[in-house]
Amino acid sequence: MNSFSLSDWLQQWLAAGSEPVYRQLYRLLRQAILEGQIQPGARLPSSRSMARDVGIARNTVIQVYEQLAIEGYVSATTGKGTFVEDISQDSIEGVGAPVPSVDVGAGQTPGPNLSDRGQRLIGRLGFSKRQHGAFMAGLPDVAEFPLKVWLRIQNRQWRQADPRLLTYAPAGGFPPLRQAISGFLHSTRSVNSTAQQVVITTGIHQALDVATRLLCDIGDTVWIEDPSYWGLRNLLISSGLNVVPVAVDAEGIRPSMADRKNPPRLIVVTPSHQYPLGMVMSLARRRWLLQYARKHGCWILEDDYDSDFRFGSRPLPSLQGLDEAGRVLYVGSFSKTLYPGLRLGYMVVPEGLSEDFASAVAELYREGQLMTQSIVAEFVREGYLSSHIRRVRNLYAQRRALLIDAIRNSYGDQLEIVGDEAGLHLVLGLPDEVDDVQVCRDAFDRGILVRPLSDYYLDPARMRRGLLLGYAEVPPDEIKPAFRLLAGVIDDALAGIAGEGQQVADRNR
Repeated sequence: MNSFSLSDWLQQWLAAGSEPVYRQLYRLLRQAILEGQIQPGARLPSSRSMARDVGIARNTVIQVYEQLAIEGYVSATTGKGTFVEDISQDSIEGVGAPVPSVDVGAGQTPGPNLSDRGQRLIGRLGFSKRQHGAFMAGLPDVAEFPLKVWLRIQNRQWRQADPRLLTYAPAGGFPPLRQAISGFLHSTRSVNSTAQQVVITTGIHQALDVATRLLCDIGDTVWIEDPSYWGLRNLLISSGLNVVPVAVDAEGIRPSMADRKNPPRLIVVTPSHQYPLGMVMSLARRRWLLQYARKHGCWILEDDYDSDFRFGSRPLPSLQGLDEAGRVLYVGSFSKTLYPGLRLGYMVVPEGLSEDFASAVAELYREGQLMTQSIVAEFVREGYLSSHIRRVRNLYAQRRALLIDAIRNSYGDQLEIVGDEAGLHLVLGLPDEVDDVQVCRDAFDRGILVRPLSDYYLDPARMRRGLLLGYAEVPPDEIKPAFRLLAGVIDDALAGIAGEGQQVADRNR
């Protein structure tokens, strides 16, 4: 499609559209690139000629071109022009690929040859086909990673050329890293442990997997918060466990009398920053939970999600630090504090379990990455982790404030903001009549990645509607433009339920 026919085509569609010009132009150009109507390598008209031919403001064209460049559809070279990128061969699955819509919360149809456990897993997939962009929840800003410091430590470790770092990891992980993590958690999270109680994992999923293998039998009951993180929920369900969703309130997990009459084998909680709603478990609720676990022989798995990123107050002490009976397994990772691709986490298990857990991880997963573990050990020991967390916490607080301002400017107090005091995301509440899954799909079609709150619930009776908006990885100057795109989708959804309400009122006259 040459510049002349492109301009004619855009004129025709823009004249017939009802959306704001910015959204129309962005959507049409993006659609043309995805569908191959504009071929990779094609040069888009200059902003000046596009504005003249189509009959719109030049600043509008510039803004659209910049948004397309941010999302990877085009690239601009000073003095040469703006060219369409080849997105069909992207090396990272799903990034920039021509995906027509996001499959949010529905999973996919399991194949006929899968086991019952396999079908339970595949039928409720929660991962996204894209892993980067505004407002993807749960992602730190990897551009802020202290690469120079990391490379200096890495080069030093490689120069030492210790051949023991190139083999399999010992049971439990690299001893200096276990020691460094134990000290760091004691000073920052009031976790009580020795280095021998720390077991290195690849992250939260592996920690929960090995915990259920060692502590639970098929059919055992597990309590999870409702709502809760779909990844852990699906792992438990696919493992053949009886997963019981337990309601949460302003003080955290709140088991009903019926729940309490049937003690579970395992209780999975996020006490310092409930995921996804963000509340903090009160001290009274923590003490009750520990007493209940001690009385009934339950194990508690404490997922310390996003605990390092609290705004306006210090990180909260852990539940494990209050445990005097040895019933709490504390798990965390470096995915948010360093970078997700590191795939390095840890468990702090009661003393009586430490040798068994270390042996199980070595037996089941044949761990390696000793060189990486040695680098992280030095990074933590020399204080770089603490300083990096302090620095990015300030950055994330600024981005959080910008997103809240954008929401308030568009909706005032019409839509509730939940869980914005900590973490890497907030929840934007929606009316119950709004289909938040469809809102996420429509937003995906406009290049915006959000997740539906309703998909985090197991019990339909307590389901709430809303959107998870991650802000940590979004550059400050992109937050407001990206939210304007999202607001267009939300406005359409709100207008839809208003129209339905008016039709009902008309029928009832």
